[in-house]
Amino acid sequence: MATCGEVVVKLLEGYGVERVFGIPGVHTVELYRGLASSSINHVTPRHEQGAGFMADGYARTSGKPGVCFIITGPGMTNITTAMGQAYADSIPMLVISSVQSRSQLGGGRGKLHELPAQGALVAGVAAFSHTLMSAAELPAVLARAFALFQAGRPRPVHIEIPLDVLVENADDLLDSQPVSITRAGPAPAAIKQMAGLLANAKRPLILAGGGAIDAAAALTELAEKLDAPVALTINAKGMLASSHPLLIGSTQSLDPTREIIESADVVLAIGTELAETDYDITFQGHFKIPGTLLRIDIDPDQTVRNFPPKVALVSDAQTAAQALVAALDQESLAERAEDWGHERAAALKTTLDASWDEATRGQTLFLQTVLEVLPEIVIVGDSTQPVYTGNLTLDLDKPRRWFNSSTGYGTLGYALPAAVGAWLGSQDAGERNPVACLIGDGGLQFTLSELASAVEARTPIIVLLWNNQGYEEIKKYMVNRAIEPVGVDIYTPDFIGVAKALGCAAESVGGVEQLRAALNVANDRQGPTVIEIDQRGWMNGLKAS
Repeated sequence: MATCGEVVVKLLEGYGVERVFGIPGVHTVELYRGLASSSINHVTPRHEQGAGFMADGYARTSGKPGVCFIITGPGMTNITTAMGQAYADSIPMLVISSVQSRSQLGGGRGKLHELPAQGALVAGVAAFSHTLMSAAELPAVLARAFALFQAGRPRPVHIEIPLDVLVENADDLLDSQPVSITRAGPAPAAIKQMAGLLANAKRPLILAGGGAIDAAAALTELAEKLDAPVALTINAKGMLASSHPLLIGSTQSLDPTREIIESADVVLAIGTELAETDYDITFQGHFKIPGTLLRIDIDPDQTVRNFPPKVALVSDAQTAAQALVAALDQESLAERAEDWGHERAAALKTTLDASWDEATRGQTLFLQTVLEVLPEIVIVGDSTQPVYTGNLTLDLDKPRRWFNSSTGYGTLGYALPAAVGAWLGSQDAGERNPVACLIGDGGLQFTLSELASAVEARTPIIVLLWNNQGYEEIKKYMVNRAIEPVGVDIYTPDFIGVAKALGCAAESVGGVEQLRAALNVANDRQGPTVIEIDQRGWMNGLKAS
């Protein structure tokens, strides 16, 4: 007899799942019955939050859903933070958990891991949460989840399986076939209307977000045809190459970039929420789009949030961008404003380069050094100062190479487990890029134990630990608001000693040449390396040189 738990594994194989992240428990062992004989690899984090972050990082580099097996109760409360980050950033994640037997749901009898309503707990961080009331429902519910991942706005999905359903006979489900869904294509009438507005614009501009990440080639062609400057959100970095003359970076929160956006007569926003963490990271407000706004998004609800458009199109970003390029071939393009396009983008870059302060320049040099030594590296960031700096000053040559938790949900501790998942995802996608975790001393203490997971999974990630001995950014925030700092000067452990005790190679570096040497050695290792950069030492070294 094949149990429902075994059939879950078989059906996931049919959907191309290659990795599962989870911690086995007494309520999930039935999911593991068929795992050992399957083609799916299992990765064991040290905390269910780590499992969620690993699945998130895996999805971002592989382009496939990250899948987790999670126990009832505390397992689900632990993973909700990771689901919240994935929900905010539209990352496909499938969380399959156990739950109490059907007759005991909501019973309040003090059963092991019991929650009054587990599905309700996670509903706010999931596209949907479904309780499987019989094994026969399984193929349809999985089809619904993967349809969302394939053709909708991808977000976490939670499927909980009661303990008595997990052991049900599910022999008749073994032949169930996976469902494949094609994303919605662009409506011709909307494309024609948008193309006409863009063709007649004298100062067109493009705002592209992570929802358009697979449309890089078409978007570049569209921008060149229109001579339109392009601003990218943080999750969209790399969609235009760093040297592209129309790229105006990810500086939409800064006044010089806002001036360009406000000067545009037609703005195309594609795959972007136009939300605070990309367009107003300093929380000053006043971001405006006075020109005619056109929006393209796979989520109809999102096309009218934050900034209502003149024309909206619900479509896959790649096919929509391709359709616009084709439509513009049939249009007569109006003459662009004299100081627009390449000229305006170059002037902005000069203005911004001259505006960076000493700390920003020092942290940018740190990031540029990493990219010079390892140009193909994927940098997975936490909420820490060099990440905030890189969000503004760093441009990449390819997408899916820079992402972090400072956007959207904004959690701490994300980068380490997400980097483990990102490295595994890069391997499964055939990219095989080196991966770095960029994290601060405060954030690392949230998920420090996941260094052991990285060792166990044999992931040669490079942990770039930016150590400023506390929550310095929050301390500055308090001081700027005349609040006496409390709770921000935290104890800083011996990270090098801890890392070595957990099985990692580890060293501290004090300058550019030391960092170069450490990166080259770390890139040749088979396991993880921690490279600690003391903020004061790094900045003092730059002054001395």
